[in-house]
This record gives sequence, C-alpha cells and structure tokens, in this order.
Amino acid sequence: MDPDAFRSTFSGLAFGNVMAAAARDYQKEMLAQENAPASSATNQEVDLDELMDDPELEKLHADRIAALKKEAEKRQALKRQGHGEYREISEGEFLGEVTGSEQVVCHFYHREFYRCKIVDKHLKALAPRHLETKFIKMDAENAPFFVSKLAIKTLPCVILFRNGVAIDRLVGFQDLGGKDDFTTAALENILIKKGIIKEQKDSEEDDNDDDGDNSKCRTVRSSETQDSDSD
Repeated sequence: MDPDAFRSTFSGLAFGNVMAAAARDYQKEMLAQENAPASSATNQEVDLDELMDDPELEKLHADRIAALKKEAEKRQALKRQGHGEYREISEGEFLGEVTGSEQVVCHFYHREFYRCKIVDKHLKALAPRHLETKFIKMDAENAPFFVSKLAIKTLPCVILFRNGVAIDRLVGFQDLGGKDDFTTAALENILIKKGIIKEQKDSEEDDNDDDGDNSKCRTVRSSETQDSDSD
C-alpha cells in the first residue's frame, strides 16, 4: 500500500474515532442535564415531606397557634373590662373600676381647667396603645368622698393604681417640666418609668390617632398662663 494513502486512511480513522467519542460524551452530558432537574425536584419533595412529618416542628407550630389564641383571648377580656379606651366614670363606679383591673390610670379633673383638658388629650392617645392598663377619668366636683380620701389638693391629678391600691400620682405638670406643651411621649415615658404601663415594642405608633398624627410627636398648644394648676 502506498505510504501516503495509508497515513491518510489512518488519519481519517483517528478523526472518526475522536468525533464518535465526542458525540458520545455530548449525548451523556445532555442526558445528565435532562435528569438533573427531576432528581433535584425529587430530593426537594422528600425533604419537604420529612419536614412536614417532623414532630418537633409540628409541636412548635401548635405552640405558636396556642400562644396567639391565648393572647387574642386576653385582649378581648381586657376590652370587656373597659381597657383600650379613655372613659369617664362616676363616683359610684370608682371602686369597681379601680379594683377590677390590675393596673389603672385615673385622672381627677375639673371641666373648666385648661390643664385638665391637656391631660385628657394625651391620655386619650395613650389608652388604645396600652391595652394592659385601664385609663379612666372622674370629675372631682362630683366625687368629693374619694377626693378627700385620696387627699387630692391640686388638679389635674393623675393617680396610678395597682390591684386597687394607689401607688403613685402625677400632680399638675411637676413631672413634665411645668409647661403645657409637653408631648404624649413625655407623659408615656413617665408612666413607663413608674411601671404602670409597658414600653411598646412595635413600630406602629400612629394607628390609634384620630387625626393621623403620630402620638409620640403630638403636643398641645400652651395656655396663656404658664402655671395653671388650680387648687
């Protein structure tokens, strides 16, 4: 055989074998890619099934549902006791209201005193934010017995009760810088420090405002008389 012809034939055979091998490798790679998603999906389904059957996960889920249900029931019970709103009560209702809740904020006011109206504005904003505490007010003129028993000399006077016992009080604006233009946040912080309300953890602070303003930034216009507390 002619050497040149032999080399040409051998080169052709070698090239053909390389192409055949490449074709086989390509086919294997394509098959592997086609099978990969199905295999991954199968593994994922198995993992999900295992998670759904995990008794610890099921227990955590059940405990969470039970906790949410208990919290909702507690909130409803507090609302039935008058929590969540700032209400006016009569002298005859006072003992039942104060002893009926663990924590109570009671504002003794006079309807003609400007500073009492300022306190009303702030307590009305705080009541829906602190469901754990009851917020009430009582006209001091119509409650002479308790005004005397509690030794109330100056209005506005906010008395804090725990389990029916007066534990502290805010007289006038002494704890608020003596000025009328304090913010709701300032009063809120004082009540938190005195332990009658809890510090809020959430970031929704303006849902309960009547005019859409943030209660933490709300102020009330100062009166012409700086020291307007009245005996």
